[in-house]
Amino acid sequence: MKEHETVVQLSMPADAQFIDVARLTLYGLAAKMGFSYEEIEDMKVAVSEACNNAVLHAYNGRGGVIHLRFEMRADALSIIIKDEGKGFDYKRAAKQAAPLSAKPLEDVKAGGLGLFLMEALMDDVTVTTKGGTEVRLTKFRHRGEGEHAHDSISPSSVQEQA
Repeated sequence: MKEHETVVQLSMPADAQFIDVARLTLYGLAAKMGFSYEEIEDMKVAVSEACNNAVLHAYNGRGGVIHLRFEMRADALSIIIKDEGKGFDYKRAAKQAAPLSAKPLEDVKAGGLGLFLMEALMDDVTVTTKGGTEVRLTKFRHRGEGEHAHDSISPSSVQEQA
């Protein structure tokens, strides 16, 4: 663990009915860190996509586990979604799916756009496919004018309270 970083970990069954648990955990942590409603909604969609991919593809319908790790830093929140199922060729999948604008509509396949959605919604997305699939989603805190002022936690304030 890096200095000034707080980590929350969660393991849950790779079952669609538990994706809400990941979303609720994310909401609670991101709200306490001071992210805006819109930023939180974007993160929830990206995390749902990553968890859904693990549920649908990692274990071929057999039971499995999804591990989530929330790394809270002063400037960012990273969410790592890891499964221990079968990995996939991320580079090949990315190459086959893009660019969509050059394809006629009838040639576009449904599905397979989750990674691009995650990349559009998050500031940084990294996929590792050794020993399962690990998706690292990062959203940086953008402080600006008009930001709502409310109590928020930072990794240093958590350590000070302990």
